[in-house]
Amino acid sequence: MGQINELKNEKGEIDAEGIKKIIPYDEPFLFIDKVLSLSSNRIVAVKKLTGREDFFKGHFVDFPIMPGALTVEGLGQTATLLARSNIPNHKEKDVLAYKLKEVKFMAPILPGDEVRFELNLIAQDERGAILQGKVFVKEDLMAEALLMLAIVNKTEFRAKYSK
Repeated sequence: MGQINELKNEKGEIDAEGIKKIIPYDEPFLFIDKVLSLSSNRIVAVKKLTGREDFFKGHFVDFPIMPGALTVEGLGQTATLLARSNIPNHKEKDVLAYKLKEVKFMAPILPGDEVRFELNLIAQDERGAILQGKVFVKEDLMAEALLMLAIVNKTEFRAKYSK
């Protein structure tokens, strides 16, 4: 976690610019604004929805809500960040969604909400990670999922699937 710890501020938080140095995402597809806390087995991150995001324009017309797939994407990006924090040479790896289980949506996420992603690491080795994730708005549970990630050699993976 050495390189990643250097990105934390005095409160132990990582801002969006620091996040972009860890996971290979950028606007408009970055679904984490800030990491509030990060340890070897737990992460808490947030995304403030302005209501101006493109997906709100068409999902749903006249009643905008955050798509469930993008809620899971936010969980996945947060999970990727936690998994990478436990890989010494994480820049040489790609961390990929492998399997989602027990995905549940309890309530819609609306424009203006601050979404909080909380994940606990269940297990991780050099091949992958298993995490339990929950999504909150304030103290209300909005969604949850069990995520399984694959950890692969970046060079080999990209060479195999490049066109």
